[in-house]
Amino acid sequence: MYKTLNLSPDIKLIVSDFDGIFTDNSVYILNENTKLKRLSFKDLMGVSVAVKNGLKVAVISGEVSPEIDYVAQKFNLQDIHQGIRNKLPVLENIKEKYNLSNDEILYVGDDINDIPCLESVKYAVTVQEANYKVKMLPHIQITQANAGNGAFREIVDNIIELKQQT
Repeated sequence: MYKTLNLSPDIKLIVSDFDGIFTDNSVYILNENTKLKRLSFKDLMGVSVAVKNGLKVAVISGEVSPEIDYVAQKFNLQDIHQGIRNKLPVLENIKEKYNLSNDEILYVGDDINDIPCLESVKYAVTVQEANYKVKMLPHIQITQANAGNGAFREIVDNIIELKQQT
């Protein structure tokens, strides 16, 4: 049994920050108009597995980037919010949209602007590279996989395994 996190089969929605979760927080600047971010196929497959197994996936990012648009389009994700500084109201709107409780939502974030969302849900997960203030939250769980290299997939695999056991 592969289990790294203490999650629940009742989770119906994964809401994630993007940079520092799907990416390793690196930005490659090719010229003044072109920036690139590296995405792992492990994490992209994690989104695919989540969607195919009935989990909803949402992204709330403080940044605006074509990489987020790519993921949203590839997997037909409906709840993509970019350029958001105060993320909690957006999380609350998504929760209301799907009529979910805090016990049915997992939030993934890595920096201080994610803390209000991480504190508002029962299942809060971060990555090893997260800001120390995030890693100090009382109920935070930390993935074994690194940011931008399978952390999102690890979360999905844990939830799917639990759902298959019930």
